[in-house]
Amino acid sequence: MRKNVLFLALLLPLLAGCAKQPEPLSCTPGQERRLVVYTSHKEEVYTPIVREFEERTGIWVDVVSGGTNELLQRLQQEADTPKADVMFGGGVESLESYQDCFSPYICREAADISPQFQSESGCWTPFSALPVVLVYNTKLVAPEALTCWRDLESPAFRGKIAFADPQISGSSYTALVTRIQAGGGAEACLTGLCAALDGKQLDSSGAVLTAVADGSCLVGITLEETALQHIAAGEDIALVYPSDGTSCVPDGSALVKGAPHSENAKRFLDFTVSADVQALVGERFCRRAVRADIPADSSLPPLSDLTLVSYDVEWASENRDRILSDWAFLLGEVPS
Repeated sequence: MRKNVLFLALLLPLLAGCAKQPEPLSCTPGQERRLVVYTSHKEEVYTPIVREFEERTGIWVDVVSGGTNELLQRLQQEADTPKADVMFGGGVESLESYQDCFSPYICREAADISPQFQSESGCWTPFSALPVVLVYNTKLVAPEALTCWRDLESPAFRGKIAFADPQISGSSYTALVTRIQAGGGAEACLTGLCAALDGKQLDSSGAVLTAVADGSCLVGITLEETALQHIAAGEDIALVYPSDGTSCVPDGSALVKGAPHSENAKRFLDFTVSADVQALVGERFCRRAVRADIPADSSLPPLSDLTLVSYDVEWASENRDRILSDWAFLLGEVPS
């Protein structure tokens, strides 16, 4: 007993000293090995890419996720003291609309990117090619009932169309412009689609497929890759490439102006269009690669077989605020 008491008498001061002065432990790298990425991609898309980039480069990546428009507005607010290095995701027309937030950069393997997906200014780097599609619930809608944009204006679908708010979703904005460029005039197209929605919008693009699959909506407007993922999961959904025209606009990435870790950001942009990542785009994410040397999955129709509108990225960018304002007015979200 006496030996135990003496042992405790010697040990307790040591333990107390350790408690008062713990040894700081840190495994985070210095600023030269860090990168901050703002992304509107879903977690299942950005996580494997970010992890592989970290493993290959030793660069520590901090990810901030959110909606495209939400993150672009945040970049604009942070312009004087940028916190992000890269914007990863969002339709390129949305990125172009915020080009004052970005610095031009031509990625290392730009020559391997298909010309139709190139940025002349270098404001953005394309990531994947994303046709806009219509979807329907196969248990509730006959295939012949939905073949084109105008079919959405059928009384049978009024108030039963799943569409995400384009003020939040970059892909929904792309869909709006696609609808306009498919013909009929901007005002008539927006008015007709708004009436068909009966004032109802969803708060995220991911909710579109859920609403169609569970039958709360009969049809929806989304991107090819999202529809393919849900179809592969066995949901009661089929997709349609509108016969009156669709678009295949890339989403992209961009180098934030004044990025705190600009060299690491450039390495990340190069990585997103590398052959390895672009192969992953098609194999794992149900997307179309933007590189000319990475063919699309054989199960997908070639772009040459689709009726494609002449999607003008510059026009969509320059008119973005006006189109969104007109859309909000039609929905009764802003005063006349």
